[in-house]
Amino acid sequence: MEQKITKITGGRVFTPQGWVKDGTVVVKDGKIAEVSSGNIDVAGAEVIDAKGMDIVPGGIELHIHGGGGRDFMEGTEEAFRTAIAAHMKYGTTSIYPTLSSSSVPMIKAALATCEKLMAEEGSPVLGLHLEGPYFNPGKAGAQMPEYITPPIPADYEPIIDSTKALKRWDEAPELPGTTEFGRYCTDHGVLAAIAHTKAEYVDVKRAWDAGFRHVTHFYNAMPGFHNVREFKHEGTVESVYTFPEMSVEMIADGIHVPPTILRMIYMVKGVEHTALITDALACSASDSDVAFDPRVILEDGVCKLADRSALAGSIATMDRLIRTCVQKAEIPLEDAIRMSSETPARIMGELGRKGTLEKGKDADICIYDGDVQLHFVMQQGNIVRNEL
Repeated sequence: MEQKITKITGGRVFTPQGWVKDGTVVVKDGKIAEVSSGNIDVAGAEVIDAKGMDIVPGGIELHIHGGGGRDFMEGTEEAFRTAIAAHMKYGTTSIYPTLSSSSVPMIKAALATCEKLMAEEGSPVLGLHLEGPYFNPGKAGAQMPEYITPPIPADYEPIIDSTKALKRWDEAPELPGTTEFGRYCTDHGVLAAIAHTKAEYVDVKRAWDAGFRHVTHFYNAMPGFHNVREFKHEGTVESVYTFPEMSVEMIADGIHVPPTILRMIYMVKGVEHTALITDALACSASDSDVAFDPRVILEDGVCKLADRSALAGSIATMDRLIRTCVQKAEIPLEDAIRMSSETPARIMGELGRKGTLEKGKDADICIYDGDVQLHFVMQQGNIVRNEL
């Protein structure tokens, strides 16, 4: 069978060693076959002219609820494919579909769909992310309150045991059962993450000791430094900062977290421990403003509950995250790119095949111009978007 070969040339290529000016990336059958400086001859290759733009690794989305008018909570193959396809056009080349707090049957339906998609050749789906339902009711935000509960071993143990598709589960570490939950997740290859919480230092320390290594949408749905009467208390935010190896993710839409705080997270936690996420809902990456959840409306660039009581999620896309970091938070482009690709891959144990432009890795590639506008997306060798 003849190999499909693509040569992307004439741009600045971002590699783990830095920028390669006038670089070339050769792609064969969905993999990166070569990254080099200069224009090299490749027989039979389709040539993509990057026109002097930046050739970078595609985005890896750790936390996303839907897009294109569909929500992953629907659990159907159609909903998954529609939402994934919508976000791929905006630079997301790998994805962890995310469920808000859900019932056990809803979780099982989504896992079955996720398993099917993960088994397909060249699939962008890397696993399922469960955001809840083990949360502090006082920090539930837009999560459905009827599902909120402390960890229930009779529920989570059979779910974790039944699948290899579940890659992450979030929980509020002040809840009873945190230690058992964290250890069970960790022992079975599921990343335990802190989320929707009122945790103070003792709770974060308990979570760390139980295997929690990540924090969901840092600064959102968690307290910072505060007073209880005349006594000062560290919040979840300050407690997390005291664990240098604990990774965080930030909704870099410029709305959920102000650009000043985005920059501070980047400065304190560093590129290696900070990932960019959209936390996007069904109304994102869509020509329609009709969300799957009838409680959600679009207002001022974010999804909100219809009663305007709380932020529900963002309408951001991967390219917007990078642009916001560079243009509003004054983060260098190369670091914003790493936080959208290399760092998520490292957090999820996928750096061996994704996250950077290197020989042998999946050909997940985006091309941005000097204004950080996206023009080209390739997902495992398949061109998803080409506006060069």
